[in-house]
Amino acid sequence: MSLLPYTRFACALLGAVTAATAAAAPFAYVPNQKSGSISVIDTAGDTLVRTLTAQGKLGDRVQAIDVDARGTTLYVVDAGHEQLLAVDIATDRMLHTVAIGADAEGVRLAPDGKTLAVCAEGQHQVLLVNAATFTIGARIKVRGRNPEHCEFSPDGAFLVTSNEGSSDLDVIDLATRSSIDTIATAGHPRGAAFLPHSQMLYVAQESANGVDLIDFGARTKVLTIATAERAAGVSAAPNGQRVYVANGSGSVSVIDVASHVVIREISVGKRPWNMALTPDGKKLYVANGRSNSVSVIDTGKLAVVAEIAVGELPWGVVIPSSKPRGD
Repeated sequence: MSLLPYTRFACALLGAVTAATAAAAPFAYVPNQKSGSISVIDTAGDTLVRTLTAQGKLGDRVQAIDVDARGTTLYVVDAGHEQLLAVDIATDRMLHTVAIGADAEGVRLAPDGKTLAVCAEGQHQVLLVNAATFTIGARIKVRGRNPEHCEFSPDGAFLVTSNEGSSDLDVIDLATRSSIDTIATAGHPRGAAFLPHSQMLYVAQESANGVDLIDFGARTKVLTIATAERAAGVSAAPNGQRVYVANGSGSVSVIDVASHVVIREISVGKRPWNMALTPDGKKLYVANGRSNSVSVIDTGKLAVVAEIAVGELPWGVVIPSSKPRGD
């Protein structure tokens, strides 16, 4: 009797199990600035499973990264070599590079996966990179100073930059590829996140020790919510009910969206910054820059349930989703 039908069945079953596992528990990716590496965490067991280096080609200033929705490609700001990289996750091979100039920091992939926005802080501009061809399609001068963080609006029509040097946000119209407005903030804006299916934007304000709530549709600041000292990173829950703020002083503030009140302060490692939630919103991964670790917060318990050692000076965390970023 031929074993071929059984072999095919076994392969199909394995593929289904693998796909289901990947959907339920994606990997988290952590860029380690000084190590020139990217740590890979299995969110199912909260264990470090791989370290990526693009086969030793990452520089010693790995800054922000982003990942495509399928979890196949990482986009990496290699500030040491002044370039943006595309790295194939499965093979740890460099797929593409493009020169982006000095002092670039933030990178974001558009909701449709077609465009990468690079915040070139020292150049006071944003670069738009075609994700397929890895060519620069536009260089957009911002009105503010030192754009560090880039965030696409949920509909993908606009790009927002957090301008450290001028304490404001630039609003970039992607149809005209130009800055059309600025929004004043409380002081030294850093990370930002839109509520899902919303025009409400939360922006960390480092020198103001809080987070600004911005009505993006009206282009106005609604209020500033006090947090712990040196607010730096922001993540919004998928259900839109909570916002998490990483504070450089060593904690994560949990904000109830309905009341605009901090309902819990969770201690983590030293100098936490960028964070990421699992797609189901059940766990939050916090990069602790000065502790060389990632804290894992159970968002139901609002408590740290694991501490994972990574490389030197982790910059942040990204986790792929089965849905585009704006959904």
